[in-house]
Amino acid sequence: MTATSGWDATLAADIIRRHKDIEGPLLPILHGFQEAFGYIPEPAEPMVAEALNISRAEVHGVVTFYHDYRRAPAGRHVLKLCQAEACQACGSDALAAQAQTKLGVKMGETSADGRVTLEPVYCLGLCSVSPSAMIDGRIVGRLDAQKLDALIAETSR
Repeated sequence: MTATSGWDATLAADIIRRHKDIEGPLLPILHGFQEAFGYIPEPAEPMVAEALNISRAEVHGVVTFYHDYRRAPAGRHVLKLCQAEACQACGSDALAAQAQTKLGVKMGETSADGRVTLEPVYCLGLCSVSPSAMIDGRIVGRLDAQKLDALIAETSR
């Protein structure tokens, strides 16, 4: 399944129906929404809460706790910059500032043209080759200013 262009309550109900009877259904349901819509639509939270007999606050807490769940659609490209300690020690803060300046967005935002979303991530598991990044699911180690510029240029294609 690939992301659709907008909210579809019928599709959401189908995702819930397919997962609600498995053990620990909340995360699989949320992953289903993320896959189908590209984010977790706000109207989905009460639907999930009712189907699983849990509070809306519990659903919302899970959605907002995990970094990979989005509250709004992402841009056509997603650039994640590691902000964990090893990467910070190797200069990720300066790279984050560079990316924010070049893209004209803050961490967690999407450019006005919908081209790129810049997100912090807290460990890509590449501490030995830090700082690191991920662009559209592809991991990049030993990130420096020039490599970052090249990644940003990729988002223009």
